Amino acid sequence: MSLEANHAAAPSVDELRFVDLYEREEYAADTEDGWRLVITRYKPIRQKFEQPLFGEPILLVHGFTQNRHCWSAGEFVKNLLYFGIDVHILELRGHGKSSVWLQHRLHKDEGRPLPEDVDYGWDLDSYFLHDLPAAVGAVKNKTGHDSIFYCGHSMGGMLAYGYAGLHDDLKGLVTIGSPSQLGRGFLPIRAAAALDLLLPLVFAGVGGANFGRKALARMTRLVGGRGDDPIEWQVRALPFDTLLRMWGRLFSGSSSTGLSFVDERIRFLYNPKRVLPENILWLLTWGGEKEPVGVLRGFAKWIRTQQMQCSRTGYVFARNYHRIQIPMAIIFGDEDRLANLASTRSIYRSVSSEYLLWRPVRGNSHMELTMGHDIRQICYDIKNLMEYAVRHETKTPSLPKRSEETVRTDATSRRLRRLRLVRR
Repeated sequence: MSLEANHAAAPSVDELRFVDLYEREEYAADTEDGWRLVITRYKPIRQKFEQPLFGEPILLVHGFTQNRHCWSAGEFVKNLLYFGIDVHILELRGHGKSSVWLQHRLHKDEGRPLPEDVDYGWDLDSYFLHDLPAAVGAVKNKTGHDSIFYCGHSMGGMLAYGYAGLHDDLKGLVTIGSPSQLGRGFLPIRAAAALDLLLPLVFAGVGGANFGRKALARMTRLVGGRGDDPIEWQVRALPFDTLLRMWGRLFSGSSSTGLSFVDERIRFLYNPKRVLPENILWLLTWGGEKEPVGVLRGFAKWIRTQQMQCSRTGYVFARNYHRIQIPMAIIFGDEDRLANLASTRSIYRSVSSEYLLWRPVRGNSHMELTMGHDIRQICYDIKNLMEYAVRHETKTPSLPKRSEETVRTDATSRRLRRLRLVRR
């Protein structure tokens, strides 16, 4: 049968049952600092129609406060499986199945040492230095591939900007709603970061504000607590999971007026017209996680300095953007204030990728990009990038690894970079 006949006979993705497209399994990714992370795999089942990317592995990494349901609340995974893509979903430390509870269970049942930061003591550097390398390595070991594709949403894509500049084991990179200069083009969040308002001062131990501690003590007494001096209290994580569930209860309740008011205020995060109500309700109910204060402080610093940097090593992501040669797609919603033309421009202009897509998705904001009405076109963007990478896999050699000091002092490299920016 000809290729054209195969295409003509292929059903649409809507005609297929999700459960007929995959075999599901979970496996571990152990980090160097002692965390057991869990990766959920949707291994494709060979179909009768052509699947152009059968068996090609892709690692999906969620964003801030989220878990695997970022990708499974809608039909994102189903659309990738339609092409035969081997889907691996990482949940970062403390999120979803990679939970704090899992670390304590392994400690109790197997005597596995507890990670030092298990009590919500981690930060953005922990994700970057430990979780991503462990996950990429685990996918490579599981599939037998020397390099894999990576797709990150929001924070998951931001971390990948730094990873791709240091490592050569990614075959292609897709970021969805991931700024390279967080806060650029969105003045309110820059003002909040400058004033340290990203951290709610009503919590004790956050920001060092005495009036915040006193307010917390008064609130404790009002609800029947002892009102002990909260200076000794340390709030290590903020309960975004609870807040999202509260929003979900509003969503499913009768307070439609109040919900509409909330929706309008956070339109830059979520456009209700571009997603099915049941999908956003599922994400709000099951897709939220606590996030450590250290992660929020890291974001605040990134916003204030207008650059992403690993605090522990001093590594500045942007200094190695020029080393990124792999096929790359930068996708964002045209109504998204967090990831927009201004906040993604620096990564687009700096990378050396021959295949480079920089595209807004019309009518979308931030959350619905992985589960809304337009995920099909996004998944086709991913498919096109992966097909290109597979066909041209050996065409372009990797740039030699260089230390950050060499990059910083190499005047020739800087001149070439400026010339490239002028040409674009």
